[in-house]
Amino acid sequence: MADITSYPMTRHLRGTPTMHVRHLRRGSLVHEGAGLAFFFRPLSAVLSEVPVDDRELPVLFHARTADFQDLAVQASVTFRVTDPATVCARIDFSIDPDSGRWRGTPLEQVAGLIAETAQQQVLGLVAASPLADVLADGLAQIRDQILNGLVSDARLAETGIAVIGTRVIALRPEPEVEKALRTPAREQVQQEADRATYGRRALAVERERAIAENELQNQIELARREAQLIAQRGANARRQAEESAAAGAIEADAQAAREQRLAEARAAGTRALGEAKAAAEAARVSAYRDLPHDRVLALAAMDLAGNLPQVGTLVLSPDLLTPLLSKLAAEAAGPPDVQPAGSR
Repeated sequence: MADITSYPMTRHLRGTPTMHVRHLRRGSLVHEGAGLAFFFRPLSAVLSEVPVDDRELPVLFHARTADFQDLAVQASVTFRVTDPATVCARIDFSIDPDSGRWRGTPLEQVAGLIAETAQQQVLGLVAASPLADVLADGLAQIRDQILNGLVSDARLAETGIAVIGTRVIALRPEPEVEKALRTPAREQVQQEADRATYGRRALAVERERAIAENELQNQIELARREAQLIAQRGANARRQAEESAAAGAIEADAQAAREQRLAEARAAGTRALGEAKAAAEAARVSAYRDLPHDRVLALAAMDLAGNLPQVGTLVLSPDLLTPLLSKLAAEAAGPPDVQPAGSR
């Protein structure tokens, strides 16, 4: 909107770079262009202001498909005024010289013209296809159809309006139909989710089974190794017992041989001692063999006296001494062969 400043008997207009201003005075063009600033008299001036920048126009209309379903098409059209003089001649863009506001609603007229033209281009395309096909593949077709139809529309070209581009934002059927159309896809997605869940559960069960089998195999292997360990321990115990028995047998044999040798040595010593004693006794006996009887008795008495315990007092009776003295007296006459034993 232009900025108009009021002065006595005159006005001053200052435009913007995106607004094309036309100033007519008494039917003649005085000023025309974008970004102008000039004085004018309000009583004789006719001002028009046309936007020359790119404008976005939201478009929403309804169409019926081949299966008699209502479809809401939400799109956006980008347009621009390429010939402001033509537009001013076809559509009222005049502004109030005091406030600078449009006297009418020119942009609404342009929007209605573009929207009706876009709707006309889409109705035939949508009516030839069922709703499911339009929703699946009709987005790009509707966009191209709107763009081609608006670009080639003669009325827009004669008005001085150029369409730069179009965008289809959404294609929406009625809520009940949309819900019904979503149901198969939702069910399919749910089935896929369930399949994934079941697959995950099956994989988990399979992994648990593999883990259980692995644990069982480990237990079997541990049991087998434990059996091997027990068998090895038994074999070691048997070997140890056999070695101990063999060592005991060897030690017993050695002990028996040692004791046998000791016994043989003792027997030999005893036999030698006995033989020596026997030889000595034999020699003694042979020495006593030729002696008289009384001498043998005397020697026996001497041996007996040597082996008797110590005697403190000895009493000799006459009966004992008389025969002895008589015998001594008888022997005194001959040479003494044996020295008589002394008395105690």
